[in-house]
Amino acid sequence: MSKTSPKLRAELEGIPTYKPGKPAAAGGPVAYKLSSNENPYPPLPGVMEAVTAAASSFNRYPDMACTALIDELAERFGVPASHLATGTGSVGVAQQLLQSTSGPGDEVVYAWRSFEAYPIITQISGAASVRVPLTSDEVHDLDAMADAITERTRLVFVCNPNNPTGTVVRRAELERFLDRVPSDVLVVLDEAYREFIRDPEVPDGVELYRDRPNVCVLRTFSKAYGLAGLRVGFAIAHEPVAAALRKTAVPFGVSQLAQEAAVASLRAEDALLERVDALVRERTRVVDGLRAQGWTVPETQANFVWLRLGERTADFAEACERAGVVIRPFPGEGVRVTVGETEANDIFLKTAEEFRKEL
Repeated sequence: MSKTSPKLRAELEGIPTYKPGKPAAAGGPVAYKLSSNENPYPPLPGVMEAVTAAASSFNRYPDMACTALIDELAERFGVPASHLATGTGSVGVAQQLLQSTSGPGDEVVYAWRSFEAYPIITQISGAASVRVPLTSDEVHDLDAMADAITERTRLVFVCNPNNPTGTVVRRAELERFLDRVPSDVLVVLDEAYREFIRDPEVPDGVELYRDRPNVCVLRTFSKAYGLAGLRVGFAIAHEPVAAALRKTAVPFGVSQLAQEAAVASLRAEDALLERVDALVRERTRVVDGLRAQGWTVPETQANFVWLRLGERTADFAEACERAGVVIRPFPGEGVRVTVGETEANDIFLKTAEEFRKEL
């Protein structure tokens, strides 16, 4: 009998591998990880206690409906519980959205460069990616994105703030864009970094969703809330979309530890805001420092900065690693650097200054 491999879906051919931020080398000279947009602070008050208590029930399945978390979110955002769905981080929910809306012959529109998971989950679904270049200011070109929508378009991602550039789209332009999108096309406002926004002209996606049935908002507990290792995100959307997300969710995907930690984090909002404010102050210091050195830095409303370095990208990443910080390079394009501990930011700024002198 001849041996052949199992038949797999053709759509999986050539899918790029998601590249996580490089970790700091254990026992090596690298001391700080600024490559994954993680929160440098420990868990919020009450979180460790909640997780420790939940750990005694490892032998039981978690609450598949995430009841306590859904109730907490419904109250926090003033939305019906039926308009909420959870998943393994906002990227997990994003993949559920693709499963719910798109397949072979369909198209998914998003800016590029944007979150690197978009092309991966789009290709997994069998749909085709339609990438619309950012403007020269590293911002979503919403007019061009609207022009790119066809009768085959099923979903549009708007990453706000955009990962990895940190740039935002503001209320007037976003509302004008939403007015142009056909009502049967789902617009996903990916707001993973919402808590770091300080620009009053950037709208809260939850307010936009309320009277727009084709708008879905993605949020996560991985960034500002500091629960990246527990994998819990959620979507706020009208009932048909939220119901579809619940249907496509992996059963018991969000662990009980993650659920309890998320609830405790929501109840520690005062401490959260203090930490976010401190990171925003550091962000301002880092951006001001880079610009004083002569760098062109896009306005960022996230917890990271973007430097477009082109062919010098790898060289800069290596220089940072030698100095003691790991950053996230996008080969041939630029680097994304998380705003982390003050000491880490100082090392990064010093390295950037020295590298700038060599350009």
